[in-house]
Amino acid sequence: MLHRVTCSTLELASFPRYQRSRRLLGHIHYRNMTTRIAPAVRKVIQLTDAEDHLCTLLDEFTRHLQENKNITTACRINGGWVRDKLLGMDSNDIDICLADMMGVTFAEGFVAFLSEQKHLHVHRIAKIESNPNQSKHLETARTTLLGMDLDFVNLRSEEYAEDSRIPTEVKFGTPLEDALRRDLTINTLFYNVHTRSVEDFTEKGLEDLQNGIIRTPLPPRETFLDDPLRVIRCIRFASRFGFEIESDLQQAAQLEIIQDSLAQKISRERVGEELDKMMKGQDPLRSIRIINDLKLYKCIYPIPPQITSIASSAPKPQELSLRAATILHGLLSSTCEDSMSLHPTLRSYVLQEPGCKARLFLAASLYSYHGITYLDPKGKEQTLVKCAIQDGLKLGRQNHYLDGIPSLYSASEFLNGVSLEQDRLKMPSERVAIALLLRQESVHNINTGSHWASSLVFSLVCELVSASGHEEAAECVQRYNALTRRVEELGLDKAADAKLILNGKTIARAMDEKPGPWMKAMLNMVLEWQLEHPDGTQDDCLAWLKEEKSAGRIDLEELKAATMGNKRVNPDEAASSKKVKR
Repeated sequence: MLHRVTCSTLELASFPRYQRSRRLLGHIHYRNMTTRIAPAVRKVIQLTDAEDHLCTLLDEFTRHLQENKNITTACRINGGWVRDKLLGMDSNDIDICLADMMGVTFAEGFVAFLSEQKHLHVHRIAKIESNPNQSKHLETARTTLLGMDLDFVNLRSEEYAEDSRIPTEVKFGTPLEDALRRDLTINTLFYNVHTRSVEDFTEKGLEDLQNGIIRTPLPPRETFLDDPLRVIRCIRFASRFGFEIESDLQQAAQLEIIQDSLAQKISRERVGEELDKMMKGQDPLRSIRIINDLKLYKCIYPIPPQITSIASSAPKPQELSLRAATILHGLLSSTCEDSMSLHPTLRSYVLQEPGCKARLFLAASLYSYHGITYLDPKGKEQTLVKCAIQDGLKLGRQNHYLDGIPSLYSASEFLNGVSLEQDRLKMPSERVAIALLLRQESVHNINTGSHWASSLVFSLVCELVSASGHEEAAECVQRYNALTRRVEELGLDKAADAKLILNGKTIARAMDEKPGPWMKAMLNMVLEWQLEHPDGTQDDCLAWLKEEKSAGRIDLEELKAATMGNKRVNPDEAASSKKVKR
């Protein structure tokens, strides 16, 4: 019996805040999550010219081994390449399984054969050692040929002691024995390069691929104990293809022994890599939803006990992370009613900017840790959000996860409640105030991948999580849309990236003074003038500065006294407040 992994509106209503805002999610809820069209599985794999050439070369080399060295082996392509080709997708990553022969030995001979007899250049063989403690049981040879990435491994069979899932013996196996050790039935299919045919030794792979089922070839408890990372891979493939997770697999994923193994046995880097693929995949919301349904949140986003014990508060309910992701998905879709529809500029930026959507979904999935801090050994305040990314997932600054996501949360706090009616967006003028808000470091910073559009979207998500009903939620969306419209009306969409029209040396020369800390306020004044006068030139700005000084509205002695002892500040980091006469 198959059980669909879902999180329905009724299930979400079980936590208090949601009961006051069912109408909100009713309009932006990700509907019919498990509804899918049965995949069109091809009966025959159609090879590209390069793939056809590769299969021919592999077949020729195996005959060369038999005829010249009396070595008998066979080559089969296994796993994702076979699955994707049957689904009509291209794949550049090819795993070649060898019968009764080690991958490194075969690969080294294959490269020599290609060089000496075919005069083909092949990249140097990279040998990847096995590491049973991290559930990597196979020695692998890796190279690149004809623009394709190739991994060579042997077909294997494994034996285990009763009290351990680290194999006591890994030996050559049959194709069936090898297939049974795989993670999912849809990944057990082989393509025989000699017969040019698909082989399904488990007799489940093709059927499950056709029916859209995520199932393990052996009992899931056994498969997961062999490599607990497979729990996360099941989630990734289910969300990638829209497949349904088989009920026994769901139950096994929630066993304490499996979750303990996932937390303790698998390196956090491997977990982070899988989550990164989910967030960059077709349906990150479904991944987050399944993580929540299978109660895997603490395994995938762990915070060390020694940190939670000193944190400013306990994490929020995990369902709020799902709620944030659901809201984000709804805002980025085009099916919301008008009152909940996100401004096209905001939506298009998130969907078109590489990596932005993945970063926002990962940020949303961490909402349970939002606003919670602790002091590190040096007494510096840190956030649980950053801890989860850095220590729990071992994700660095790739795709601006480690630096960009904390910035998103900082921006959400700064932007919270933002409205054109606020005084902060009126003084010293509406144009200048809005531009300075967009230039706020947490809101827009190329070094952290922050853009004012994505910061507005994520701040809106955070506000909607705590919205108490549809009316409040619609008003919230309209506030952010109104601000975005005003940004465009005023032509400020590029203001966040604008360079100062005058540099510090030019200002000091105009003021007939030596550069110093006093220039911070001057740089801010120049920035405000520049924002207020988008068509102004350098000469115009210099003339204005000299006039302000001549009229006594700039008191350099007062500025020097006020900034005595201060260090020089980068012009782009200058604050909007200044101690100057107006």
